[in-house]
Amino acid sequence: MSRVLLNFVAYQIAWFACVLGGAHQLPWVGVAVTAVAVAIHLVLVPAPGRDALLILTVAAIGALWDGLLVGLGILEYPSGVVLPWLAPVWIIAMWAGFATTLHVSLRWLLGRWRLATLFGALGGPLAYYAGMRLGAVNFPDPVVALAVLAGGWSILMPLACWIAIKLDFDPPGLGDEVATGP
Repeated sequence: MSRVLLNFVAYQIAWFACVLGGAHQLPWVGVAVTAVAVAIHLVLVPAPGRDALLILTVAAIGALWDGLLVGLGILEYPSGVVLPWLAPVWIIAMWAGFATTLHVSLRWLLGRWRLATLFGALGGPLAYYAGMRLGAVNFPDPVVALAVLAGGWSILMPLACWIAIKLDFDPPGLGDEVATGP
């Protein structure tokens, strides 16, 4: 239980560092805080190589997804954009931090596809809305942005869970079994 709590708290700290850094023209602060959180995570997990692959994969997907939303004019970020077709650096860091939760504090979602879809459709837009309220992202059209985010995250969350399962983080007998119910 302490590992789950540590993972949850570390991700929340990294999330706030990324959002507040992005909002205040200090995008690299969030990247640095997230790098520390990811490093701690990788030290504590039994299979750091496989988890590093999960983190890199999810961060790449997130970089492309958020870059697409910026390219389409659905989202606007005030800082941290290095390449015009890619998400800001602090968003990519946030995706990496999110990936650390998949085998720990969000492990309960693995294999629960309908729940992962619902969790993504609600939680994804809420996180971006919170980021908007803190000044880290702008929605030129809030209704369109939230609808696209809900649709995208209803796919991205189950996809991230599927990737986590496919990478087989915990060897048999060392962790909880992956859920197979709704």
